[in-house]
Amino acid sequence: MGVSGSGKSTVAALLAAALGCQFQEGDDLHPRENVEKMHGETPLTDADRLPWLRRIAEKIDGWRACGECGVLTCSALKRSYRDIIIGGRHDVVLVYLKGARDLIHQRLIARHEHFMPVALLDSQFATLEEPTPDEHPIIVDVGRKPAEIALEIVRRLEDRQPSS
Repeated sequence: MGVSGSGKSTVAALLAAALGCQFQEGDDLHPRENVEKMHGETPLTDADRLPWLRRIAEKIDGWRACGECGVLTCSALKRSYRDIIIGGRHDVVLVYLKGARDLIHQRLIARHEHFMPVALLDSQFATLEEPTPDEHPIIVDVGRKPAEIALEIVRRLEDRQPSS
């Protein structure tokens, strides 16, 4: 999870490869109407996000039903969104890619061919509800190279595994 430009897609692809898991770009699950709104620099409402969040939860449930592991990107900016995606799924781990607004702003300026305009970054930070300890998040600073971030996440996931 994290705001646009935090490195979710890049880190998640590296993480999925390292773990031997499926990878799903959460943005690809947005309804067409959401993408059009964001292209038009209109922030999404909770009502806009609900079908998207349900699709994400369905994807996770599909992996779980097949006994597969997966890494899925999603901004998951609010606790209520995370409750839809993760609620009751105790085997799902939340990873928060946390970064300073200025760093992420610079990344968005440098990024091309993405539907999320730089103009919506401030609305994302305004919406952001950082995860709380009861969500058991892995929080990682994004001020490093993506490969280093992915390796840290792998290490921290391994630290959570019970000893045999």
